[in-house]
Amino acid sequence: MLINRVIAVQFNKLGKLYYFSAPKELSLTCDSYVIVNTSHGRQIGRVAKAEVSEPTNQTEIQPIERVANDEDMAIREVLIQKEAEALEIVRRYLRESSFQNVKAVSIEYGFETNRITIFLNYDNDSNFEMKTFLRDISKNFRDARIEVRQIGPRDMAKALSGLGACGIEQRCCSRFLTEFSSISIKMAKSQDISLTPGEITGMCGRLRCCLIYEHEMYEAARANLPKRKKLVQTPLGGGKVVQVLPLADSVIVDIPESGPRTFTRTELETGVMEESKIKLAPVEEPQHYVADVEFMHLDSSLKSEGGRSRHSQKHGQTRLGRRNPNQSVNRQGNGENRSQQRSDRTQSGRIKSGEGTKRAGVHNRPVRHQPQSSSEPATRQPSTDAHASDTVQSERKRGNYHRRRR
Repeated sequence: MLINRVIAVQFNKLGKLYYFSAPKELSLTCDSYVIVNTSHGRQIGRVAKAEVSEPTNQTEIQPIERVANDEDMAIREVLIQKEAEALEIVRRYLRESSFQNVKAVSIEYGFETNRITIFLNYDNDSNFEMKTFLRDISKNFRDARIEVRQIGPRDMAKALSGLGACGIEQRCCSRFLTEFSSISIKMAKSQDISLTPGEITGMCGRLRCCLIYEHEMYEAARANLPKRKKLVQTPLGGGKVVQVLPLADSVIVDIPESGPRTFTRTELETGVMEESKIKLAPVEEPQHYVADVEFMHLDSSLKSEGGRSRHSQKHGQTRLGRRNPNQSVNRQGNGENRSQQRSDRTQSGRIKSGEGTKRAGVHNRPVRHQPQSSSEPATRQPSTDAHASDTVQSERKRGNYHRRRR
């Protein structure tokens, strides 16, 4: 038979599209209802597309019977009411029975009310028995033939509708999806999406249907870019690809000399950097706010108020290691005495150890006292015993001071 026009028909809201042929002179628009013959008998369906340009499986296309009239529409309203009553009967039976994790999703009546299709959702490892269910439920529908179909979690989520996993008010499957496509984990990997189950699964517990929306575009973009872990030559030298950015048409290359850098596909092909990347932005010098910073030096050797800190205060030093300006004038006169005492202690220690003194022209030699000549005036020479006695007194003073401090 010559196909004049092909139309798409749906038997329930957002259901699968079935293609039928219709005469071209017949006036059909979207949302019109027609009576068609199917493998399950006569059914009434809604026209989803008034004309299809390239339908699939043209050999299986069957012609419509007629356009639905007012009487057919009245029968349809009765069938909708009977489907709701039958669904409540099946759900009540499942609650009272011993079957676990079995849910009745929907029920469809044939146009002639002689066939009932029950859609159930259950796991294969549940204790559901088909024969027992048909024997018990057929007592409530004696004038119709009962058929049971198992549906998956996706069809159940579509029938229940509700909030989507991404936060959308209504799930995609309940808004515009008429068929479920095959989704694989490869689609998530090609789009660099986190493989965390909570990020890629929907409310049905399966992979999200939206993963296929941009899959073809990502695959087309990746075909022109090098793959990960591939060695490539860049304008800055050779390196390894660590990440692919399909939407930006670029890759991130780890160069041993300069680290990870981003290069576009054009830069990899031509070997020339873009002008926008060559021009470096001026580097602003950091501003130092000295007035807002307080520098403090903490001396870890300071122990207590009665220890080294008191000794420092005695010689005109503060706790932070600075001189007290009030005591700087009084200490000017004592500078020479301290230097003389320090040199005396050093010289006396060398005399006691037998090393002598190191001076210009004399190395490790003992000090000898030569007799003065009669022509030179008599001058008093420093006595070694006097230096030794001064050293002993200074050592005693130091010992008493340390004992007092302890």
